[in-house]
Amino acid sequence: MSDATERPADADAWADACAEDLASEKARRRAQYGPPPGSAGDELRKLFGVVADKVNEFQSSLPGVAAQSAVQQLVNQAKSAVEPVLQRNPQVFDHLAAAGGELLAAYRSAVEGQERRWTQGTEEPSGPSKKSGDPRDDEPGGGEHIDLD
Repeated sequence: MSDATERPADADAWADACAEDLASEKARRRAQYGPPPGSAGDELRKLFGVVADKVNEFQSSLPGVAAQSAVQQLVNQAKSAVEPVLQRNPQVFDHLAAAGGELLAAYRSAVEGQERRWTQGTEEPSGPSKKSGDPRDDEPGGGEHIDLD
């Protein structure tokens, strides 16, 4: 046999070994951490299910039939608004979850940077430099009335 005919067998053995290792690692993680979360749409369905169950539990403690039916109607409206979107475009909520994560990271970065400047006492002006030579820049700020009519 030549080297050319042995390589596919080695490549298959390597791929098989990698697949076995990956499967065993996934099984170990599932045992240690539980099942991985589903898509954002699946998680939203689960959330609505849990909320609906809790609402049903608390309905008996709500005074009056009107309050109970109003809460049930609110839950049903939320479910009916989200369910068609989940069925037609399940990726929408995955993208929204990713976008929310990005927004949270950007906000966290901005807040941490500002807190660092506050705690270090190095608040830097965010506007243009005040060394423009204009005498109005030396005066403390005051508003200027602009007539928009």
